[in-house]
Amino acid sequence: MDLNLRGRRALVTGSSKGIGLAIARALASEGCEVHLVARTQPDLERVTAQIKADYKVEATGHPADLSSSAGVKTAAAACGDVDILVNCAGAIPRGTLLDIDEDRWRKAWDLKLFGTINLTREIYGPMCKRGNGVIINIAGIAGERPDAYYIAGSCANAALIMFSRSLGGDSIRYGVRVLAVNPGPVETEKHINDTKRLAKEKFGDENRWRDVMSGLPMKRAATTDEVSGMVAFLCSDFASYISGSSITIDGGLLTDSAIGVKRG
Repeated sequence: MDLNLRGRRALVTGSSKGIGLAIARALASEGCEVHLVARTQPDLERVTAQIKADYKVEATGHPADLSSSAGVKTAAAACGDVDILVNCAGAIPRGTLLDIDEDRWRKAWDLKLFGTINLTREIYGPMCKRGNGVIINIAGIAGERPDAYYIAGSCANAALIMFSRSLGGDSIRYGVRVLAVNPGPVETEKHINDTKRLAKEKFGDENRWRDVMSGLPMKRAATTDEVSGMVAFLCSDFASYISGSSITIDGGLLTDSAIGVKRG
């Protein structure tokens, strides 16, 4: 399907790898000019070169630390006016309340939660003045499914979901759509490495990492393409009546009636 995105300018954060990179590639494949923001310049140079070669579009990397106000303002100024903003930066460590001390908690939230809020503020105003734009915040199903062993992440994702829903319910008056996307487990490099460690603990063999996912409704994690494809669609005019919503991509995990039941 041609999503009619050709010529639009997109800014994607956390886009040197994982879900963020997949989203940048999906938008580039639809003809968007893409601006990628991440912390490491060599990684940005590598992936922007790949995108240019693969899709013949403009791709520019902007190294920035979005956990700081200065980094946010620098990135926003460098990218200029954009039609699409996808906030995908930040990973929050697992752990209980007693595991995650104040410094780790604040550091994680400074990037994923406040980095998203602050960059949205910078981009949102100009979008409202122009009367169009799309902002998508990548949260996660932990925001809908309380988890005491991922408490900092659950709380941050819940806040991002409510932030997106609150802003998106009013932004549409100015022609700007805002929404959240909540992936469940996604087969990124980080996910694979984490799952290999679990497989080593559970089975004594890290190569059985896919078996760790056997308890999921679809017996696997999502692919990054399954997430990025949805995000690209939501950025398009085919989704022009969607704002202030939270879209879950979890293969039925949240509504699985067997959650918590031991599986064979």
